[in-house]
Amino acid sequence: MKEPPYAWVVVWATFVCLGVIFGVSYSFAAFFESFATEFAAQRADVSWIFGLSGFVYFVMGAPGGMLADRFGPRWVCAGGMVLIALGLLATSWAQSLWAVYLSYGLLVGLGIACVYTPSIANVQPWFTARRGLAGGIASSGVGAGTLLVPVLVTLALSQMPWRDAMRALALGVLLLGLLAASLLQRAPRPASTGVAAATGLSLRETLGTPTFRWFYLAVVLASPVMFIPFAHVSASARDLGLDESLAVGLVGLIGMGSLVGRFAIGVLADRLGRAPTLVLMQLSMGASYALWFSAQGAWSLMCFALWFGLSYGSIVSLLPAICMDFFGAKSVAGVVGTLYSGAAVGNLLGPVLAGAVFDATGHYHGVMAGCVALSVCATWATHRMRRLGRAQY
Repeated sequence: MKEPPYAWVVVWATFVCLGVIFGVSYSFAAFFESFATEFAAQRADVSWIFGLSGFVYFVMGAPGGMLADRFGPRWVCAGGMVLIALGLLATSWAQSLWAVYLSYGLLVGLGIACVYTPSIANVQPWFTARRGLAGGIASSGVGAGTLLVPVLVTLALSQMPWRDAMRALALGVLLLGLLAASLLQRAPRPASTGVAAATGLSLRETLGTPTFRWFYLAVVLASPVMFIPFAHVSASARDLGLDESLAVGLVGLIGMGSLVGRFAIGVLADRLGRAPTLVLMQLSMGASYALWFSAQGAWSLMCFALWFGLSYGSIVSLLPAICMDFFGAKSVAGVVGTLYSGAAVGNLLGPVLAGAVFDATGHYHGVMAGCVALSVCATWATHRMRRLGRAQY
């Protein structure tokens, strides 16, 4: 069944929205040393900034999704872009690490919550046969933002103080983010377009299914594995004596791998099945840590970043489409937002605990072993979810 032409406008607008918000989020790696030096902080203390921001946008993703289900994605996402810009501007004026926790961690995190779930969940109801491809293209904005924005921020930091770079980033969010948000639109009703009807389970009904409970557990277990590298792989590279541009560039390589994963896996999963593909990608993400564990120089870390990024990007692109497959379109934004809340604690505590382990031991080996174990458990939970299959409605 052919989708309306505007469906692809929504896909690319979502691509830009996600590129903006996750470009901001993962630019944390570029600002890491500036924060540590400015506020004389240890790695665990600085890691709280990234962890708090992720905790907020994952916890608040469900309310953001419900707002979008009721009012549509355009105004919710536009408001989120404004909050992100205000948070970055406030961070540029911060005089203490606690002020950064509030401005970058809380305000930027809240803004991302208002954009992430409403935009990505809005794509799925526009599509039927090519839902995996559409979701892969839209969510690849995360990879594009991760690839480009931290590198641009690093270049800016070589030319100006970090506070000025933060203000320039805020301006970019306002200009590009608001433009993309203005193009978002709720999928029209099926009677006039042929788009799949808004059938399925309500959010409350979805939460009561065993399928969703196993799905949620898988996200909880996988979340530390997914977010620790974004906060610490650059610091790990610096420990090996690599220069700053290459260290931050590893986050960009994660973004590059993520781009490949989101495009390639979306097409492949439409053929092989999205849930079986998710099981494989969970296992792949844990296996990638073997390269980080054995890394002795730039090449091994670069290979880790690409492999990890491909696995991570594939997982993230599959989650909204599987929600649509298993639970229907009726409350898809609320369901996706609730599922993402499972990543909140892992995003908050994973990078912080990794920093604390490094501060105590001087290396990340224990962190990597723990991540491999969590990945195995997440793979098992995903397999259980796949066996239960689509909820009845």
